[in-house]
Amino acid sequence: MEGKKTPLYDTHVKYGGSIVDFGGFLLPVQYEAGIKKEHMAVRTECGLFDVSHMGEILVQGEKALEFLNHVLTNDYTDLKDGCARYSPMCNENGGTVDDLIVYKKADNDYFVVVNAANTEKDFQWMVDHKIDGVELSNVSAEWGQLALQGPNSEKVLAKVAKPEAIPAGYYTCVFDTEMQGIPCMISRTGYTGEDGFEIYMPADRAVDAWELLMDAGQEYGILPCGLGARDTLRMEAAMPLYGHEMNDEISPKVAGLGFAVKMDKPEFIGKEAIEAATPLKQRRVGLKVTGRGILREECDVYRDGKKVGVTTSGTFLPYLKGSYAMAIVEAADREIGAACQVEVRGRMIDAEMVKLPFYKREK
Repeated sequence: MEGKKTPLYDTHVKYGGSIVDFGGFLLPVQYEAGIKKEHMAVRTECGLFDVSHMGEILVQGEKALEFLNHVLTNDYTDLKDGCARYSPMCNENGGTVDDLIVYKKADNDYFVVVNAANTEKDFQWMVDHKIDGVELSNVSAEWGQLALQGPNSEKVLAKVAKPEAIPAGYYTCVFDTEMQGIPCMISRTGYTGEDGFEIYMPADRAVDAWELLMDAGQEYGILPCGLGARDTLRMEAAMPLYGHEMNDEISPKVAGLGFAVKMDKPEFIGKEAIEAATPLKQRRVGLKVTGRGILREECDVYRDGKKVGVTTSGTFLPYLKGSYAMAIVEAADREIGAACQVEVRGRMIDAEMVKLPFYKREK
């Protein structure tokens, strides 16, 4: 099997990970406990993921803020130091180049985290649209990243990091801190629908950080978690995945990300196309199986015998104990509570349109 290895490849093998190729990286799809137990550990206790395949780009210089507001749909004007903000990045046609998170270290100094498979594409897109007064650096190879997720994650982190190193609020972060001598940046973010942290450290310290957190988490039910649970968890929380709920053709508004598209900004790449596509002809919706069967991606959705859309992600969700999917359907046919059918390998499965997210943690 060919592919890039994260700094934790040998650690995954040691922990019994089943390795697959994911976006050009060799990563564990699951460990010996299996996807269901890993999923439930994150919902009820704690799980640890290797997300070192994600890309990191530095945006620096006196025009850094102006540049971010130009290439991203969200507005970063009022972002404070030590805070993070999510955004899609659009092309001129209003389609989505990627979705990403921007962390502000200081004025003129931003740390941007992008999807692994899109790192080169995103960096090139940024370079192609660079303005004077901005420096861009693809520093992905320098960083390892771990995601510590679940209701016990703060207890685990508190065993290895000082209180001032632990970000208090959701989408806040602490730069230039440490966990027992391992230099790192810690953010209170995640892709699971649970409270948790994403921890960035020099690539050559990723194994040390993994072992430190696994040891600290033993009394809190920690499990190593793979790509399988990462996908079922983000599905339950109805978090969109690039290449599924959005792509170069699908706009963030259609994908249900209108909260991160600030149409009152003076300009951003794709704004005119998004304006021209209003009102929306298609929208994202949740589907819950009411019959028998598991929904998958790219299955046709029908209402009253008429095709109204297609599923973008679908699977069995362990915590909710049911089969669910997200779909992009005709806006006129999107009706919460409406019965519909999904064609899976020639068989019609009964479902109903439901609100997103499927799962929301109790604060």
